[in-house]
Amino acid sequence: MADEPLILGIETSCDETGVGIVRGHTLLADALASSVEEHARFGGVVPEVASRAHLEAIVPTMDRALKEAGVTIADVDAIAVTSGPGLAGALLVGVAAAKGYAVAAEKPVYGVNHLAAHVAVDTLEHGPLPEPAIALLVSGGHSSLLRVDDLARGVVPLGATIDDAAGEAFDKVARLLGLPFPGGPYIDREARAGDPASIAFPRGLTAAKDLAGHRFDFSFSGLKTAVARWVEARQRAGEPVPVADVAASFQEAVCDVLVGKALDACRGSGIDTLVIGGGVAANSRLRAMAEQRAAKHGVRVRTPRPKLCTDNGAMVAALGSHLVAAGVAPSRLDLPADSAMPLTVVSVGPQEGTE
Repeated sequence: MADEPLILGIETSCDETGVGIVRGHTLLADALASSVEEHARFGGVVPEVASRAHLEAIVPTMDRALKEAGVTIADVDAIAVTSGPGLAGALLVGVAAAKGYAVAAEKPVYGVNHLAAHVAVDTLEHGPLPEPAIALLVSGGHSSLLRVDDLARGVVPLGATIDDAAGEAFDKVARLLGLPFPGGPYIDREARAGDPASIAFPRGLTAAKDLAGHRFDFSFSGLKTAVARWVEARQRAGEPVPVADVAASFQEAVCDVLVGKALDACRGSGIDTLVIGGGVAANSRLRAMAEQRAAKHGVRVRTPRPKLCTDNGAMVAALGSHLVAAGVAPSRLDLPADSAMPLTVVSVGPQEGTE
């Protein structure tokens, strides 16, 4: 184990300041500072607030991670940082910090893709990733299906959201129901007391005509609108809104689509491993439904524990460890922050820096 590289990861793509430290596939530290409470009163993430919170939190979070792991920055073999996608200002804080620590400690730096890191973090839970695998990434900004043949070299996008991502839909429906931000955990909690079959909400892009052109794509905008209209109709009629039933029926519709398309991708490609990552992967119904349905098709589901599903530095360190082990070249020190980094870019190579 001592021969495996010691990698430090920095994550600042949205509202979580994370620093993780791993050795191989072993997690040594996972320090986190969240600004979610500062955004809650606005009902969503405010980019400027997030950026300022990262500036305040990055050094204390770094110190906590190093202390937890029992190492110094000089002991680290490489530094990985989320270079994109994400909020531009938030990303800049993490990238600038990574460069500063890299220069001070004379360490290589790897700019990595936030979404690929959500795949890599599973290795800290279940060991090396079988390749090929299908990855379902579901978060506030992304709902994507990927084929992963070699995570260090790139992934093949199969489908993505064409409007609202799953996490975004959770937040918007929670607001309709008077639940706090972020909506995912509160809808999950309310749904446990509700009947998922009580309201027949639509399953976006699952009709035959849609599957022809959008077999692996996602759309949750129509579902969100359907929930809004149902709730408004009850309110106009002066009838109480059964929050638990609405939450359960909405959640069931989202999970039904996510799991259905993910397993279709597995069957269509003959791949028997499905990795689920991203903040929505912490949803209890999604995890249970995926396990139940996958077992019928001989597909193994790998999902990290809920704490590792949300944004964190451990996932960035895990991807960095994978890249170092695969002999991938580090990034240049003029590494950019790319808020629109495409899924096909797993890490920013030396040829991709700016002049």
